[in-house]
Amino acid sequence: MPSELLRMVVVDGVVIPDTRRRLPGRGAWLHPDPDCLRNAEKRRAFPRAFRIGGPLDVEGVRGHVEQQSKQVAGTPRDRQEARKQVDPS
Repeated sequence: MPSELLRMVVVDGVVIPDTRRRLPGRGAWLHPDPDCLRNAEKRRAFPRAFRIGGPLDVEGVRGHVEQQSKQVAGTPRDRQEARKQVDPS
């Protein structure tokens, strides 16, 4: 679902989060999860997604994703998923 994904764009060789989804340029999408970001870096997905050769600076995205993961931890949604059980009847 796009509302759960983070859009990113490249500005001067730096990958930045586009939280309002309005910045111009080619965008790439990522789950705002530190593990997903780590896997994307490991697979070198950013240069391919943005069609740019060479390494890109993703520190801004990393900071944003880590901040979001701290805010999301312990939200009612997490508690609701923990309560989900199969009806034994």
